[in-house]
Amino acid sequence: PGGRLVPARPRRPEAGGTAGHSERVADLSVKMGEEMGLGESELANLHRAALLHDIGKIGVPASILDKPGKLTEEEYERIKKHPTVGAQILEPISAYAEVVDLVSQHHERFDGRGYPEGLSGTRIALGARILSVADTFDAMTSDRPYRKGMEVEMSLEIMKAERSRGFDPDVLDAFL
Repeated sequence: PGGRLVPARPRRPEAGGTAGHSERVADLSVKMGEEMGLGESELANLHRAALLHDIGKIGVPASILDKPGKLTEEEYERIKKHPTVGAQILEPISAYAEVVDLVSQHHERFDGRGYPEGLSGTRIALGARILSVADTFDAMTSDRPYRKGMEVEMSLEIMKAERSRGFDPDVLDAFL
C-alpha cells in the first residue's frame, strides 16, 4: 500500500536458447564439489567458473548457436574455440585467476579426446572435471534449438557408459 510496483526487468536468455543453463550447472557443480569434500574457496571458485564457463560463446554467432540442424565442420570448429576464448576473456582479470583453467578445460574428456588441448585424467583440473559432468547432464536434459531434451534416466545411462572415458569416475560417482 502506497508503494510503487516496478515491473521486473526481463532476463535476456543465454545464447543458444539455453536460459538458466549456467545457473543449473553452477548449482549441480557445487553440490558435487560438496559431495567430494571441497573447501569453501574451491566451492566458490567452482561456482564462479560454472557461471562463466560458456562466456567464450560471446564470439560465436547466434546463427550457429541457434541453428536447428546439424552443424557443419567449420561451425563445430568455431564452437570448439569457446573454452579458449572464455579463458582469454577472463585471464586479464585478477579476480578470476583461479577459474581460468576450469573455463578453458570444461570440454576436455578424461580419456584425452576432448578439446581444446586434448588433456586427460588428472591433467584436467578437478573443477573442470566437475563442470564437465554438470554441463553435459544439463545440456542432455535441456531442450535445444536442434533437439528436445532427453529424459533424465536416459541421460544417466549414457553418462554411466562414459565412465573413465568422458568423465572422471570419482566425479561421476559424486554426481550419481
